[in-house]
Amino acid sequence: MRVDCQTHVFPTEYAEIVARNPAWPSAVRKADGYLVVYGDVQSFLLRPEMYDVGRKLQDMDAAGIDISVLSVNMPGPELLEPELGIEGARVCNDYVAALVQQHPDRFAALACLPWQDATAAQAELDRAIAGLGLRGVMLYSHVGRGPVDAPACEPIYRRIAELGVPVVLHPCVAPWAAELAAYSMVPMVGLMCDQSFAILRLILSGVLERHPTLKVVQPHAGGILPYLWGRIENQTEVMGRGRENITQPPSAYYRRVYLDTVTPSALALRYAYDAAGPERLLFGSDHPWVDISLFTGLIEGMSIPQEDKAMIFSGNARRLFRLGAP
Repeated sequence: MRVDCQTHVFPTEYAEIVARNPAWPSAVRKADGYLVVYGDVQSFLLRPEMYDVGRKLQDMDAAGIDISVLSVNMPGPELLEPELGIEGARVCNDYVAALVQQHPDRFAALACLPWQDATAAQAELDRAIAGLGLRGVMLYSHVGRGPVDAPACEPIYRRIAELGVPVVLHPCVAPWAAELAAYSMVPMVGLMCDQSFAILRLILSGVLERHPTLKVVQPHAGGILPYLWGRIENQTEVMGRGRENITQPPSAYYRRVYLDTVTPSALALRYAYDAAGPERLLFGSDHPWVDISLFTGLIEGMSIPQEDKAMIFSGNARRLFRLGAP
């Protein structure tokens, strides 16, 4: 069995909501789709045929994927104006829930939340998990223009932990991304840095300490963090910097974080495997942006035990997202 834990959809109705947002991100209707615009920093063309469900199922079959855990591609509704964020989250959650209902043996899905409104976010969280049967929560790497460890988010993390579902991080175009606008460096490296900063903030702020049962997934083989732990812990444990809100070294909390395997580099994938261990790796593809078979091939080619490959391809995901037996 194989489970793809990072695979995206983008409802047209949600694209229309993004188009109504008065600030960035916004969307501009084009003949071939929607151009999602982050001011003059970055834009992405989202074409409806890319996210066609029939195409996704065909691509899953071609790569031997049994189940895809669907999530809505960035931008998430927490970057929109508050009322649009609430509306957008409901639209996204209803959309993915309908896809799961239509294909219950092929899809599971993650909920979007209007994180910028803690009361509305908790209400939508309960509706999405208890009412719609979604299996986790998407957290894009900024809440509005603010950080993911903002005090206003604390009750949302508390409720997610109570429900026992995972938080799945995804990068977004950061408020500081103008520094990387040249040479397409935002998608090249900016997204990887931004999602790494978000995980580090969850650790250093004490969010993971205050909520010890909270399960978190970091995408893209950990971004830049696995390569920096030596420096991070030298700063906290030797230099005494950034240690004010935690009682253990940062690695103690990071050992609870799952990584997905979305990296086109065999070397980076092996580093993530060595750093996290097979028990904390989840197969992902970032479909439809990337050919799924690229990532299945990288794992198939790893010189690791078959039982480790089975955990990465499905065992860990079945346990984390409560997908049941193979």
